[in-house]
Amino acid sequence: MTNSLYDIPVNRLDGTPSSLGDFKGKVVLVVNVASRCGLTPQYEGLQRLQERFGPERFTVVGFPCNQFLGQEPGTPEEIAQFCSTTYGVDFPLFEKIEVNGDGQHPIYALLTRVQDASGYSGDIRWNFEKFLLSSDGEVVARFEPQCEPEDERVVSAIEAELAKVS
Repeated sequence: MTNSLYDIPVNRLDGTPSSLGDFKGKVVLVVNVASRCGLTPQYEGLQRLQERFGPERFTVVGFPCNQFLGQEPGTPEEIAQFCSTTYGVDFPLFEKIEVNGDGQHPIYALLTRVQDASGYSGDIRWNFEKFLLSSDGEVVARFEPQCEPEDERVVSAIEAELAKVS
């Protein structure tokens, strides 16, 4: 397994080969997302973060996941349509992946090693767990699923990382 999140191949939602390396030099908020979850309205806050900080070398990226009570059952086309029409999402979405277990995607194998502010590391607890990457691809913060995207802890961490980007 690679030690760099940038080097791990992953497809965009439309099937186009990609990687997080496409965002080298940007601060990135990585989120496992789902369309039929009680936390799904967090898409609104994620999109507002994209609009607020996107011009400043920042992006949100979403990884749909169906591992939590089947809350992301849709096809790539259905997911794209839902996110676009319901929440106006224009940040990048990647292929549906597994974030835990035997089929855990290598990106999440690296992300889940990182502790959140309470000291928790390990498996993703639910949809909408968030990881903040520095502009050089290092995980600098982890936020629990219930932490709203525009929570001061998230916004402050984004602003601190953006201040480091020249």
